[in-house]
Amino acid sequence: MDGPVRFAIVGTGWRTRFMLRLAAMAPEVLEPVAIVGRSPGRAHDALRETRAAAAPFSAHLHDHLPVDGLEQALSLRPDFVVVAVPWEASPGVIRSVVEAGVPVLAETPPAPDLDGMRSLWASVGSSGLVQVAEQYTRMPGHAARIALLERGVIGAPHTVEVSSTHLYHAVSLIRTMLGAGSPVTGAGVRVNARTFTAPMVDPLTPDGWVGRGAGEEAAVPGGAVAVPPAEPRTTTIATLDLGDGRFGLYDFVDNQWWNPYLHRRIVIRGSHGEIAADSVLRMTADGPVAGRLEHRRTGVDLNLEGNALWHTSFDGSVVYRNAWHGSRMSEDDLAVAQILLDTGRWARGEGPEPYPLAQGLWDHALSLAIVKSAHSGADAVVADEPWG
Repeated sequence: MDGPVRFAIVGTGWRTRFMLRLAAMAPEVLEPVAIVGRSPGRAHDALRETRAAAAPFSAHLHDHLPVDGLEQALSLRPDFVVVAVPWEASPGVIRSVVEAGVPVLAETPPAPDLDGMRSLWASVGSSGLVQVAEQYTRMPGHAARIALLERGVIGAPHTVEVSSTHLYHAVSLIRTMLGAGSPVTGAGVRVNARTFTAPMVDPLTPDGWVGRGAGEEAAVPGGAVAVPPAEPRTTTIATLDLGDGRFGLYDFVDNQWWNPYLHRRIVIRGSHGEIAADSVLRMTADGPVAGRLEHRRTGVDLNLEGNALWHTSFDGSVVYRNAWHGSRMSEDDLAVAQILLDTGRWARGEGPEPYPLAQGLWDHALSLAIVKSAHSGADAVVADEPWG
């Protein structure tokens, strides 16, 4: 590209700090030009806290980033604007940026409820200027699995089971892997959800180990581990009937993102095989064949190339290549950095839409149906929405 992607951010919460940190780690590719907060002090706080968390990369975060309002941010001519504000405020900010003719990357979800989504679509849907920052399909493992699906390795996919992340993120994986870009046809998508509560150990939260300060390990003298008591935790199970034989199974436990003793599970079943995590079983002319996604990771044992994921291969062919391997980013970091880069390419007319607004609205509408069905004990149906 001709220079790094240039973006402004509206909002000063943890998502803003996340993206600023990534920009500091890859300044040759990602360049924040402005931070807009509800007050100058909040924007300066976000910058200061990110600098502390992003050392030794913080030299790339400049004092001029906090600006006085959206108008000043737009005057800096960013390629696009990230809207990372609370759900209820997001539609208004998106509309303001679109009215200025500037592309938008809206954090998930772009509106709080169905009425808000319908109103947002009515005002900006036809502009073609709004994308959604849904990163999960760009995580290395998921990106590699999607590449196998695109190659037809297991035939036509019809079932996806996800147990790792919640609501719209999980729904986006289900829809993308099933090729269900616009899932509502005919009778719509029927969602059936139930909840179950049982005692579970939940030792790690965003604030750190339970009973310890943030960043402290849960170790006690002698090398043992301080195990907290089991507490009630809720599991939500949902089925999504997307039509044409396509089916999604959603399984999420409270705080599953952080709980270190819960597995992350994904199974994709197709007409000629199945992918379970990194294992692949498929039917070929030579009979049933087993294979694996293999991840080349450096920095292991005597390897001195640095600690990084370089690529993922299947049957001797690379299906995912990490373009950020020198950055020291985690896998979730890689996914967010990639959607920022892809949005910049799209905004410059150099690449396809990364995740259009209609897709983000489907994700959230279906996730709201999961919540509704779980609370009511009855099926919920999503059909005939305007973004269809």
